[in-house]
Amino acid sequence: MLGKKLVTAQKRGETRALCLGLGMMACSMVTYFFIGITIVPFYTKSVWTTETVCKVLKVNIQDKVPCSNSEGSEDEDAFPYPCLQVWVNLTASGQEVMLYQTEDTLERNSKCSYVPGKSENSKEVKAQIETIASNFKKYKTLPCYYDPGGMQTNVILSRLYPPKSLLFAFLWPTLMFTGGCLIIVLVKISQYVSVLSAWQ
Repeated sequence: MLGKKLVTAQKRGETRALCLGLGMMACSMVTYFFIGITIVPFYTKSVWTTETVCKVLKVNIQDKVPCSNSEGSEDEDAFPYPCLQVWVNLTASGQEVMLYQTEDTLERNSKCSYVPGKSENSKEVKAQIETIASNFKKYKTLPCYYDPGGMQTNVILSRLYPPKSLLFAFLWPTLMFTGGCLIIVLVKISQYVSVLSAWQ
């Protein structure tokens, strides 16, 4: 009687472990899917892939411009902010080009190097942009990314999704998938050992 209870408890534990392993594998596959439709397209679409050194030439703050997602679009959430323009000398080609914060900055407003987040306090936005401008004036040289194919003549300060971020995004689902596979393998080994012991 006790033996039957132990066998039943063992089978229940193995079933739960198998469900856990399969659940971990399923969650990792869903995570892979979301990474594939969100982060990977932005990474592959970016043409600014080569890092170089840029020398700051001019830093200007122009009059306020409306923030919008694209030129000519009417956005109800648009707000005015000082337009920071940073011009740099691209070491790789020697050209004078405009520097943008990220790829997203160029899409949101191609006239400004930096697009602040939406804020109702215009003084804070102005102080933030002035601080960024003073930092650019302070550091004359800085690392930047440019398009080696020449499709984009401008440069960006940092990529939204560099290779390290992409690898880090895939790390956790990979560990989860590996853990799920390991649990299933261990359960199968345990079942095989149990059958072998019973046969002997």
